[in-house]
Amino acid sequence: VQLQASGGGLVQAGGFLRLSCAASGRTFSTLVMGWFRGAPGKARRFVAAISWNGDRTFYADSVKGRFTISRDNARNTVYLEMNSLAPEDTAVFYCAARIDSDWQQTLPQLYDYWGQGTQVTVSS
Repeated sequence: VQLQASGGGLVQAGGFLRLSCAASGRTFSTLVMGWFRGAPGKARRFVAAISWNGDRTFYADSVKGRFTISRDNARNTVYLEMNSLAPEDTAVFYCAARIDSDWQQTLPQLYDYWGQGTQVTVSS
């Protein structure tokens, strides 16, 4: 599975960004998808995950109520809408795919495929 994340950028505190992650190489609709964030070379922290059909989502406490994960299986794409961004949200955001159907996994080592990351910078 190849994952390509996009949509990062520089935004002011309180602003909005929508990240996208396009998948290819395997039936997208069978994969659990997740978003993680971190600094290059550092441990990645869980942000959000979504079940294979999109009917269940799971968020880190730090982003609940501000971020929304969604997917479009017809377009092989998962999204992360980020509202009320704060400087502490600054990170490289990575999308990840998991073959197993357990959609509440937060450990990065339990995800099978990774995108290259997209930088999100929030200025104060």
